Amino acid sequence: MAEKKGKLAEIKTKATAASVEDFINNVPNEQKRADSLVILEMMKKATGEEPKMWGASIIGFGDKRYKSPASGREVDWFLIGFAPRKANLSIYLTMDIKKQATALEKLGKYKTGVGCLYINKLADIDIKVLKQMIDTALKLK
Repeated sequence: MAEKKGKLAEIKTKATAASVEDFINNVPNEQKRADSLVILEMMKKATGEEPKMWGASIIGFGDKRYKSPASGREVDWFLIGFAPRKANLSIYLTMDIKKQATALEKLGKYKTGVGCLYINKLADIDIKVLKQMIDTALKLK
């Protein structure tokens, strides 16, 4: 069977020139702001990349063109990222989180989405395990 031809799709969330520092400094919750600075440094060190704002509220590192195996649709996205949301810290590892069962058992208090990890605060988790998961996500790229 012939491979589906990839078509670059227009998505609403794109990299912007907005200041990551200004964004984090304006996070209203002090704990989320402090945790965001820790995650920012962790991801910066892991990727060797400078962060970029994606849309109004996501901080992303690196660039990657993803292709959907089902539709063949391609989108430009980031390798890893995070967003300090009102409800939690959303950590985008863009990998199948469920396949990280061993790490998740050791992580602490969290919830998962398809490629996301949701934590309330860094104090709820083992930061070393999060760092390992970030490194694993980058190796899978």
